[in-house]
Amino acid sequence: MRKIVVLIVFFIYGCTNTPYLQEDSAFIVWKSSVLRYADMGFLYQNKDEVKLQIYSNAQSVMSLRVTQDYICMSSLECMSKRDFNQKVLSGSYPKNILTNILKAQPIFGKKYIKYTQTGFIQEIKKQNLYTIKYKVSKNRVEFVDSYNHIMIKIIKDI
Repeated sequence: MRKIVVLIVFFIYGCTNTPYLQEDSAFIVWKSSVLRYADMGFLYQNKDEVKLQIYSNAQSVMSLRVTQDYICMSSLECMSKRDFNQKVLSGSYPKNILTNILKAQPIFGKKYIKYTQTGFIQEIKKQNLYTIKYKVSKNRVEFVDSYNHIMIKIIKDI
C-alpha cells in the first residue's frame, strides 16, 4: 500500500509544472516576417522556463513557452531553439537568444557589452547576417535587428 501511495504522489508531482517565480505585466511588441504583435501581455519566469502571453481584447492571441531545449508556440508545434530561430527569427542567431531576451540577459556571450546606470547596451553586427542593437534597462528590453527586420520590445509595469 505504501508503494502505491508513493507512486501516486510521484506521478502527480511529476506531471505538474514548476510554478513561476516571477510574473510581470508588460506591453509587448514583436515584429518579424512571421509574427506581428503589439499588445499587453504577461511574462512568467522560473529557473527552467520563460512563458510569454500576449492578449488582445482580453483574449490570448499568442502564447510562447521557452524551455531549456524547446520553444512552444500557440500557433506552431514545439520545436528546437535552433529550428525556431531558423523559422521565426534568424538562423544565424545563437540558440539561446530568445531566452536571453525574455530574461533581459546579455546575448552573444556579452559581446560588445557596454554597461549603463540601469542596464546595458549591445551593438553587434555581422555583415550579411545581422545588425543588432540590444538595450536593457530597469523595466525595458529592446532588441532590434535592422538587417533581418526583427523587433522585440518588452516594457514592464506600464
